[in-house]
Amino acid sequence: MRRVAAADNPHYKGLKRLARSVRERRSSGHCLLDGMHLIEAYHRHCGRPAEIVVSDSGLARAEIATYLASERGHTAITQLSDRLFDDLALVDSPSGIMAVVAQPASCHAPDAEGETIALDGVQDPGNVGSILRSAAAAGVRQIVVSRDCANVWSPKVLRAAMGAHFQLDLHECEDLVAFLSAYRGQVLATCVDAPKSLYEVKLKPPIAWVFGSEGQGVRPLVARACGLHLRIPMAAGSESVNVAAAAAVCLFERVRRKLAGDLPEVAGRSG
Repeated sequence: MRRVAAADNPHYKGLKRLARSVRERRSSGHCLLDGMHLIEAYHRHCGRPAEIVVSDSGLARAEIATYLASERGHTAITQLSDRLFDDLALVDSPSGIMAVVAQPASCHAPDAEGETIALDGVQDPGNVGSILRSAAAAGVRQIVVSRDCANVWSPKVLRAAMGAHFQLDLHECEDLVAFLSAYRGQVLATCVDAPKSLYEVKLKPPIAWVFGSEGQGVRPLVARACGLHLRIPMAAGSESVNVAAAAAVCLFERVRRKLAGDLPEVAGRSG
């Protein structure tokens, strides 16, 4: 086990770049997972991490100690002082353990017939993570995100998604207009002033659900690539709902119709 106690240690500086830099994550193809829940989810779906990072106090926790004992001889382990670990973690309550992992890479281009969630400029990491979590729970596997969305492999998105990443087929930095224009299925976008509500629209899989940014919604250029716009009915006086809530409402209406037999199965790779 390697122990690091100085902030100017080259290895520690590399970990900090991975935690803070989108460019570093994209160039290296790796990211940091914080906490046993995420690490165990990765292990279950993708295999062992490349490296485990543990704090001095984390070593005293039974769950972490048991996991480390199972990984000795298989995975590199770096021990950090609590001060260095807490600074690296970027959260209010550090878990005591992190892991450096390879980002699961998609082996193909986005499927133009696969059930899809497309995110257009959703910038809040908590919203992106919540949408990924809802997607996994609803059985929609393919996620296509625009270049200006929050980085899907950032620590905050990973934390909010609670392991959903490892059940999904993620395509980051895609040209949404090109993808949606070529999509061979129903392309639906949410819009507060759309004439039809979600509950009036006939769903015809495969479906690409398009959700826009927190402030502006779906951009006009992307909206023009959508075949149908729908609204979520709300009580009088309510102007909108959070984008993550809107995604959950739409996705679980899809689940409801599927369970009721009102939605046919699709044959695409995703969904």
